[in-house]
Amino acid sequence: MKKYVFLFALLVATAITAFAFAPMSSLGEVPAAGAAAPSFKLTTNEGKEASLTDFKGQWVVLYFYPKDFTSGCTLEARNFQRDLAKYQAAKAVILGVSIDTAESHKDFCAKEGLNFKLLSDPDAKTSEAYGSVMEYEGKTYSARNSFIIDPQGKIAKVFVKVKPASHSEEVLAALAELQAQYKVTFKVKPGA
Repeated sequence: MKKYVFLFALLVATAITAFAFAPMSSLGEVPAAGAAAPSFKLTTNEGKEASLTDFKGQWVVLYFYPKDFTSGCTLEARNFQRDLAKYQAAKAVILGVSIDTAESHKDFCAKEGLNFKLLSDPDAKTSEAYGSVMEYEGKTYSARNSFIIDPQGKIAKVFVKVKPASHSEEVLAALAELQAQYKVTFKVKPGA
């Protein structure tokens, strides 16, 4: 009997974890690929302001996540950090966004050894502009969506409800494909 109680408890715990940050109600529409990326000006984990225009001419991976120090968000951030050299080789910048404070982001980066910027969106306006807001148990969070923004400032690829464990690899593959298409479209010289 104890074995069944344990298994039942394990199943309940797994279900709770799986749905812990599932959007209960999603607010706003996710902008489509090809649309101009909504502009923003947010505070970084370094306490400085950053805006999308700061990265004009670069590929940007803009990823939204619910909360610092939670299991899925930590896994996703660690995987982006693990692959950071690959993003740098592809001349892409990673920017993470959540409603956490800049101070929380600073602590999260320090604890996890993250060497990319996390942006604080405390009023969720940027998350909302990207259709990446959710409510759970009466609280607002950023929804787990990601966007690849091309050097012209347009959304090149949209990822909705991503899986943290495999997301970085998925983004790298899409980035390589998009960059190959971009070079053909804009006739960019190799190495440029």
